[in-house]
Amino acid sequence: MGALDYIANFCTVTGTRSKHKPMQTVKIKVKMDCDGCERRVRNAIYFIEGIKTVEVNRNQSLVTVTGNVDPNKVLKKVKSTGKNAEFWPYIPQQLVPYPHASGAYDKRAPSGFVRNVVQGFPASSNSVPEEYFASLFSDDNVHACSVM
Repeated sequence: MGALDYIANFCTVTGTRSKHKPMQTVKIKVKMDCDGCERRVRNAIYFIEGIKTVEVNRNQSLVTVTGNVDPNKVLKKVKSTGKNAEFWPYIPQQLVPYPHASGAYDKRAPSGFVRNVVQGFPASSNSVPEEYFASLFSDDNVHACSVM
């Protein structure tokens, strides 16, 4: 470490700048029945610092917020209106390999969406049932047949 590096460490300003949250999109599921519910939710969210846009889709029960915000803060603000709210649990049906698997299909989901769940299908090739049944009958070892 040279003398210039040593002096440069004293000249740098650290910790005085406020860190901005990254720009992100937060989707929240909120049941809204009328224009009054929609307006109440929109007004509660709109005055949070860092909000750029607020989009409310009453037909899908979806509120989309874009800006430099904390998702948990937005969810808490929506819940303060007295509405039941949760993060958007659905993803497009085309992104799921088995959309009709147990737990993925939800009849309350909007058209073309399913729940974002972990699929319960085997991931490794050595746990596939077909390989187990194929190993029961072997031409190499005639005594390996467990059926006879």
